[in-house]
Amino acid sequence: MTGNVLYYGDNLDVLRKYIRDESVDLIYLDPPFNSSRNYNVLFKDESGQESDAQIAVFEDTWHWNVAAERAFQELVTECSESVSALIASLRQFIGANQMMAYLVMMAIRLVELHRALKPSGSLYLHCDPTASHYLKIVLDTIFGPQHFQNEVVWKRTSAHSSAKRYGPVHDVLLFYTKSDDFTWNQQYAPYDAEYLDTFFDSFDEAGRRYKRCDLTGAGTRNGASGLPWRSINITAKGRHWMHPPNILDGLDTAGRIHWPKKQGGMPRLRQYPEDLPGVPLQDVWTDLRPIHNLAEERLDYPTQKPLSLLERVISVSSNPGDLLLDPFCGCGTAIDAAQTLCRQWIGIDVTSLAIALQKVRLRRFPDVTYEVIGVPTSPQGARQLAHDDRYQFQWWALSLIGARPLGGKVSGGPGKKGADQGIDGVIVFLLGLGATPSRVLVQVKSGHVNSGLVRDLAGTVEREHAAMGVFLTLDTPSQPMLTEAASHGFYKSPWGMHPRIQVLSVEGLLNGSERLDMPPQSQVDRTFKQSRRTQEKEAQTQPLFSGVG
Repeated sequence: MTGNVLYYGDNLDVLRKYIRDESVDLIYLDPPFNSSRNYNVLFKDESGQESDAQIAVFEDTWHWNVAAERAFQELVTECSESVSALIASLRQFIGANQMMAYLVMMAIRLVELHRALKPSGSLYLHCDPTASHYLKIVLDTIFGPQHFQNEVVWKRTSAHSSAKRYGPVHDVLLFYTKSDDFTWNQQYAPYDAEYLDTFFDSFDEAGRRYKRCDLTGAGTRNGASGLPWRSINITAKGRHWMHPPNILDGLDTAGRIHWPKKQGGMPRLRQYPEDLPGVPLQDVWTDLRPIHNLAEERLDYPTQKPLSLLERVISVSSNPGDLLLDPFCGCGTAIDAAQTLCRQWIGIDVTSLAIALQKVRLRRFPDVTYEVIGVPTSPQGARQLAHDDRYQFQWWALSLIGARPLGGKVSGGPGKKGADQGIDGVIVFLLGLGATPSRVLVQVKSGHVNSGLVRDLAGTVEREHAAMGVFLTLDTPSQPMLTEAASHGFYKSPWGMHPRIQVLSVEGLLNGSERLDMPPQSQVDRTFKQSRRTQEKEAQTQPLFSGVG
């Protein structure tokens, strides 16, 4: 199965429709869950609640309702006997509440992920202590307890105080495999200062620290390794030189032999820290820098994980060319890491905002090709999306021109507005290094448009001192609307004259007959905040000035 595909939609539907049996090498999932929620709320009985058991886009809330009941019935009646018994017992123990809804909706997806995983594959489930113990029972039942490999603890934040409890600073990765024969590439961490001080306690003539190791090995051996070297006999019974005399001579010439001052003492090998790969990774990870408020790679996405965390997981449990699946791909850190490490990938998310963010993030890979499935490809599909969920339509429409929703951080949630009342999105660009950021304000409409709305947009652009404004409409714009937009003149940049107010249609953007006319986004776009690492990579791979598109 080939990868590099983004799917917009419910991951359960996508898994069943598109992902074949035993086609994926590595699965990483970070299902939305908020450890700061009141624990008692998660166990509150929700009898009579009418909303579906699903995650709200930004609220991390699961409810027990029709969808959860339907998933429960399927798990009990159609899955294996062990899964059926577990889910039935959990409901009897926990009750019909948010926690049980979360576990049911996770279990039915984990069954599908187990089906999709190759026999040599691995799964990492990222969770917090609020539900990790329940999820481990579910995973033990689906994967088999013998295929549980590790509970990895990683420090996700710096120390902080909490009232009447220990400060919660860690998350958990539950690591399972499909079989006993799984991909494993040993990784190493650097030695810490205490280890170096304890074991590498000698210093050579240049001041480099080293430790002294035996030059002999256990067992008797015929040949040169059993003969004296430099007139030194091995007196210990059952030992031999670990190297023949010519190798020992070379080590001595290179200064790698420690000669004791005491007459008759045995020479030993000088072993330097750089001779060794490091400390094999343990199941507690404290060496990965958390994404704090000033972190270089911060994208202002509420559940973003460090790129180094995903690069470690992918490096350990897959090989170049393997296929990674992230069914809750969010801001796309796993996708970014997979692309960086030359893996194929599949990402699934239920919000068009996440898909849009990943499309922007993938721009830093100049040669990447990928497919997006599930988003509208026609005006009819766009109208259906607008009818089903106007916020998803809004976010999707903004992605057509690379704009982000207005309102600051993604965690602001749907419908939140910033200072620019009535503006749905913004594109921030720079005209050069050190220049003051400029803005393109975007308004999205799915119906009932007229020239007065275009005039209002122009007034907002003027009031907010923005460079340009875009009126993005699902309906075909009228001639008076186009005339009104043209009356507001041009914005001048080093790349030419750009209409200050532009009216663009969804249909025109989809069929390629229309496009946003502005300074080139490929070089100066900062629509989504980028890390310094990404900016440096862009500077190495792109010309200073390039054409639009």
